[in-house]
Amino acid sequence: MSEHGGHGEHSEHAGESAGELGGGQAEPATAAFITHRNLLFTVAYEMLGSAADAEDVLQETWLRWAGVDLGTVRDQRAYLVRITTRQALSRLRALGRRKESYVGSWLPEPLLTAPDVAEDVELADSVSMAMLLVMETLTPTERAVFVLRDVFDLGYEEIAEAVEKSPAAVRQIAHRARAHVAARRPRGVVSRTETQNALDAFQRAVETGDLQGLLDILSPDVVLMGDGGGIKQAVLRPVVGADKVARLLVGGLIRVAAPSMGPAQVNAYPALILRLDGELDTVITLRIDDGLITGLYAVRNPEKLSRMERETALRR
Repeated sequence: MSEHGGHGEHSEHAGESAGELGGGQAEPATAAFITHRNLLFTVAYEMLGSAADAEDVLQETWLRWAGVDLGTVRDQRAYLVRITTRQALSRLRALGRRKESYVGSWLPEPLLTAPDVAEDVELADSVSMAMLLVMETLTPTERAVFVLRDVFDLGYEEIAEAVEKSPAAVRQIAHRARAHVAARRPRGVVSRTETQNALDAFQRAVETGDLQGLLDILSPDVVLMGDGGGIKQAVLRPVVGADKVARLLVGGLIRVAAPSMGPAQVNAYPALILRLDGELDTVITLRIDDGLITGLYAVRNPEKLSRMERETALRR
């Protein structure tokens, strides 16, 4: 996983790079990039499921944008989204090859998100861990088209330019991707209250070792996935079934950390953060269907937890 800095750091890099170009174009280019930066990050993150890779895509986008003659650009936002999409598509294909050699399950990189992200229901749904995992099952082009059309509401002509396909082909891809996602996404929009209630019940049961309490909140076909990245211990394959998952949890997988289990807003929904000896150890997010937990996602890979110390701004 690549290193990445925060918004301020990258904005400074953008300013420095622009300054090196000289001429009167540098300042407007920097201003436009910074104006749309959170939107571009959100596009890249939704396509990649990785904040580190999204930051790298933004650096590449800036380098290309800094060399553009702004006098030829009709719509700066659309142009920047187009560059970002192409860079993210290229990286998404490379990321697919990396995932093939990844140790254990690969989960998206969790983000500590601000309350305003949760207030935008469509944005919140699109960045939820459950939805990002559904999008993992799309081809790179399908994912790009789905994100740009269904999340950011871009026109087919704009998307066609971004993914270098005809508008007619983009319409077909969008239809196929939408049907694929609809068949796999959580059933109905889950409210934050519903998520919070399930999370509270889950936390109580884990902390007290209440096996029956866990079985009451877990769906019979619940799936537990862990991501340690080969660095931290985690289940290497998904564990399926309420009884197996409940016994694994009560048997001590996270009970040692129970005293330092606390709530957080992760990818726009309530989640749990586990700390060991004061250090961030695991982020647990849920998927809920019909009031029961159908998915438990535990990210332990320390390279994926750097965005949990400060809020990430996401925009549509």
